Amino acid sequence: MQDFQVARRAMIDSQLRPEGVTRPLVLAAMARLPREDFVPVEARPFAYFDRSIPLPNGRAMMPPAALGRLLNELDPQPGLRALVVDPASGYPAAVLRDIGLTVDEGDGSEQGSYDVILIDGAIEELPGSFAGLFAQDGRIGTALIDRGVTRLAIGVRAGKGVAFRTLADADVAQLARFRRPAAFTF
Repeated sequence: MQDFQVARRAMIDSQLRPEGVTRPLVLAAMARLPREDFVPVEARPFAYFDRSIPLPNGRAMMPPAALGRLLNELDPQPGLRALVVDPASGYPAAVLRDIGLTVDEGDGSEQGSYDVILIDGAIEELPGSFAGLFAQDGRIGTALIDRGVTRLAIGVRAGKGVAFRTLADADVAQLARFRRPAAFTF
């Protein structure tokens, strides 16, 4: 029988901290929450591996280091309002709630302004309508796919769009509905 508490501690020490996850609120929430409760029973032994975990809904759970890095850069603080877009497992929303944020889960068509937006998967293109979801000084975290390479990225509103800064390459499953439309090329 696997000791999940030991696995959680190892995730913090050998995956999150080496990836630059240093915010105490993020580390504490990810250390407290049983990640194994958010995956199918047969996948529980792999809950703390640093890789995506296939889920029954055809999606995949983001690897711990990728999620931890995004949350670290988003700097979630108690009392802020968050939106998790296209939630796959419920784990990212649970981490944000544990930190003390008010969390909505949806598809990005929500009304309102959010301090923290997390897209639970990799995207090729962000619809322009997302810029309207940002609160003053709001931030968005996702994985961007550019020419076949997936990188973690943090974005802020820039005029009527979103400007991203990339952080690191990552293995995050792509969300089909955020694919870039095919364009004609020679």
